[in-house]
Amino acid sequence: MIYVLPLVFLASCGQRQDASPEILPAPNLDSLARDYLFLELSMGLHDDGHVDAYFGPEDIRDAANSSQLPLEEIAVRAARMRAQLADIALQAEDELARIRIDGLDGRLVALETRIALKNGDPLDFDEESRRLFNAVAPDHGAGYFQTILDQIDELLGGEGPLADRVDRFQQPFVIPPERLGDVFDAAIAECRRRTIAHIDLPDNESFSIEFVTNKPWSGYNWYQGNSHSLIQVNTDLPIFVSRAIDLGCHEGYPGHHTYNALLEKNIVQDRGWIEFSLYPLFSPQSLIAEGSGNYGIDLAFPGEERIRFERDVLFPLAGLDSAEADRYYELQALLGKLNYAGNEAARDYLNGTIDRGQAVQWLVDYTLSSPERARQRTDFYDTYRSYVINYNLGKDLVADYIERDDADTSQRWRRFEDLLSSVMTADDLK
Repeated sequence: MIYVLPLVFLASCGQRQDASPEILPAPNLDSLARDYLFLELSMGLHDDGHVDAYFGPEDIRDAANSSQLPLEEIAVRAARMRAQLADIALQAEDELARIRIDGLDGRLVALETRIALKNGDPLDFDEESRRLFNAVAPDHGAGYFQTILDQIDELLGGEGPLADRVDRFQQPFVIPPERLGDVFDAAIAECRRRTIAHIDLPDNESFSIEFVTNKPWSGYNWYQGNSHSLIQVNTDLPIFVSRAIDLGCHEGYPGHHTYNALLEKNIVQDRGWIEFSLYPLFSPQSLIAEGSGNYGIDLAFPGEERIRFERDVLFPLAGLDSAEADRYYELQALLGKLNYAGNEAARDYLNGTIDRGQAVQWLVDYTLSSPERARQRTDFYDTYRSYVINYNLGKDLVADYIERDDADTSQRWRRFEDLLSSVMTADDLK
């Protein structure tokens, strides 16, 4: 059993038993970290998506599976652990110890929040994201996006609803299903080549890729530990050629795979902070993970380099005509500026001020998604809720941190590697 409860002495058969309570040693951070893993793994038994990755001691997982703690007990123990951490913090003189305590406490706040949501306790979207990810996304009304929509309208011209015209224009840029493997292999290889030119990865790092269906997301990195990842790409909807670099960088290099491999090496193995052998998806760590994953795309392929590589390498592999490539990339840049509109749909939908149909229509109108992609987005909101802010707000916070003081390319890569090798959260980026 991982978590040791105070001993209780009972009287039986009407006879008094004299005994002195055992005095247990005060917990230290290493023992609390093991207890913490036990609580997160116990939560994972109630929520399939809660534990994103675990490569820690198997005896802790076995204890969680055996104990089958109810949610109420997990919440009680999480609150007790936060009190213990507060006591240790009062005595802590070492800065690293204080950083570790703050990190554990933030994770426990997120765990308590997920338990509350699982129990049906209502939380405002912004309050939920603050408790889970230490961040609140800006609130933009429809007018914020209209100028961008007008620019897209002018770029494409034509008649009919703008979302329909965007969809029609992008169809020639869909990767044929039979060519997905070749395109993604080339994209990820280039993402990796550019990353290892700047970041030292463990010698044994590796990944495998699978194409899957029936998922609420477009891509996912399942970190396996020992510097290995399984990258899955969802083929439910057509995949545009630009998504190969997006997913190759975000899920692989210098994104999630790189981040997790560096955390395992530098934090778990070298520093011995065992709590980082578990990645709780709904925790402050995710803003760094998703923000760095999205920023890493621009870092690896700055300026026109991405367009040149896709046009010269990926277009031929996909069998696509590059005649309209310039206008395609101009459209992609404008669509990227609409990204925060997805937050607005999620906020209003999860707060109950609009229903699913209205959320889908908002996404069609203000992100110019097809109805099919908009419905997939609302499936994502149902599953991951306020997690959506980590992609855009996370990227913006990471970009501001990495690029401050007009950092040059080499400085940006150094800061980026330091960020991926650290336990920083949103508060540290501001």
